[in-house]
Amino acid sequence: MPRRAADYRRPIRRRISYWIWALLGVVSFAALLLFVRHHDHHQDEIFQPVQEKDAKIEPVRSRFNFTEEISSPTSLARQLAEQMTLAKAYVIIAKEHSNLQLAWELSSKIRSCQLLLSKAAMRGKPISLDEAGPTIRSISSLIFKAQDAHYDIATTIMTMKSHIQALEERAHAATVQSMVFGQLAAEALPKSLHCLTVKLMADWLSNPYLRQLADERRNSPRLVDNNLYHFCIFSDNLLAVSAVVNSTISNADHPKQLVFHIVTNSVSYGAMQAWFLHNDFKDSMVEVQNIEEFTWLNASYSPVFRQLLDPDLRAYYFGGSKDFNAESKFRNPKYISLLNHLRFYIPDIYPHLEKVVLLDDDVVVQKDLTPLFSLDLHGNVNGAVETCLEAFHRYHKYLNFSNPMISSKFDPQACGWAFGMNVFDLISWKKANVTQRYHYWQEKNADHLLWKLGTLPPGLLSFYGLTEPLDRRWHVLGLGYDPNMDNRLIESAAVIHFNGNMKPWLKLAIERYRPLWDRYVNHSHTYLQHCVAS
Repeated sequence: MPRRAADYRRPIRRRISYWIWALLGVVSFAALLLFVRHHDHHQDEIFQPVQEKDAKIEPVRSRFNFTEEISSPTSLARQLAEQMTLAKAYVIIAKEHSNLQLAWELSSKIRSCQLLLSKAAMRGKPISLDEAGPTIRSISSLIFKAQDAHYDIATTIMTMKSHIQALEERAHAATVQSMVFGQLAAEALPKSLHCLTVKLMADWLSNPYLRQLADERRNSPRLVDNNLYHFCIFSDNLLAVSAVVNSTISNADHPKQLVFHIVTNSVSYGAMQAWFLHNDFKDSMVEVQNIEEFTWLNASYSPVFRQLLDPDLRAYYFGGSKDFNAESKFRNPKYISLLNHLRFYIPDIYPHLEKVVLLDDDVVVQKDLTPLFSLDLHGNVNGAVETCLEAFHRYHKYLNFSNPMISSKFDPQACGWAFGMNVFDLISWKKANVTQRYHYWQEKNADHLLWKLGTLPPGLLSFYGLTEPLDRRWHVLGLGYDPNMDNRLIESAAVIHFNGNMKPWLKLAIERYRPLWDRYVNHSHTYLQHCVAS
């Protein structure tokens, strides 16, 4: 059975749940208390009718179901559970009033209740009146004692409300902290990947043949042949890009007709070149480019280039500045990586191409993607899978509709869509001036008041009215944060997306999904084996 993914918020939520159930227990158990108090000199009579009623209504079962037993309003197990819930609330209140003796006595009886319920569940038999009677009497007596100490229902409810509020604040703080820790873990690449990059970089620098082969590929006519299928990937994660390329090729009907255009940064460029020149990818074409060589991508042309050079913005991500009031997930340094914004410059990077498919580096391809190139986009620029099955994926959740610049031009209920697997018609792109649209909105959002950082909000604006919805099976998201996805949905998907912090190359990956990515990693490579072993 696969191990569940870590959820660092679960303990806090349990405590909140405990208080909520305790509060409900106070109210629901009030009537029971009044009834018991009225008959406090004849408490044996409380239990006998229950037993007789059980005997009349519920026939003897060959198989004991403890869940049904504790859910039954007439069972002794249910009565024990409710008394235990109320007693837990009074333990807290007694401690707050420094009545430690009463708190200790209540805690002792709570343990007795837990022991009885545990025995009943283990042995597969209902709790008998002889077993439960003494415990119910003694815990009832203690609850009356607590009430006599002025811990009445109103005081209990008010006290518990204040506790719930305090716990909610602590839960929020813990949630933010867990998000920060998760973000830090997601940003830190494993040592084995650093090791692999270093070894490949050494190869690239010491082997002139590799550099010569790269120069030859740079001039290949296949790179601009629109009869072939062109894919672009922008990333500095070598192993992730390799898995994307390998999975796409492995599931293609005609791998030789595939061309991959990879753009990375200067740090990863040599290693990326060495890897794709060393390995065989079934005769498909792989081009690796260095973003530093895009001299046209400068501050005079690109607003985002200027913004990413802003020292305050960089301090926000790398210097621990708290100047912006944003959630931790929006503090991810990937948002100020120019590689992440290259998707808006595809026609500038590949001026001779007519149609491309953009793949993020955290996807895995499971089916042949070449049919995407023959889809009719009906004159639109962007073919994408919509994500508005849930309300939070509509435009109003990404953009600031209190600003008239947004509210006057866009529908807040418009359906959002996903980056990660997108078909782009570059001829229509140029006609619609999409890159200029992107520049316009980046200029308007220089103060970050229209949307928080990232590429999806400006994408929603730039491709508004220019996006063709694709069948959902082309692109299934959530494998980087949702451990409970339907297997049938995953199996039917052409592309699965590990969006979220739990990337498949990290230790915090969801174990259930990791094999879907891992099978496309070349574990037989000497360097990779050495780096993993060391």
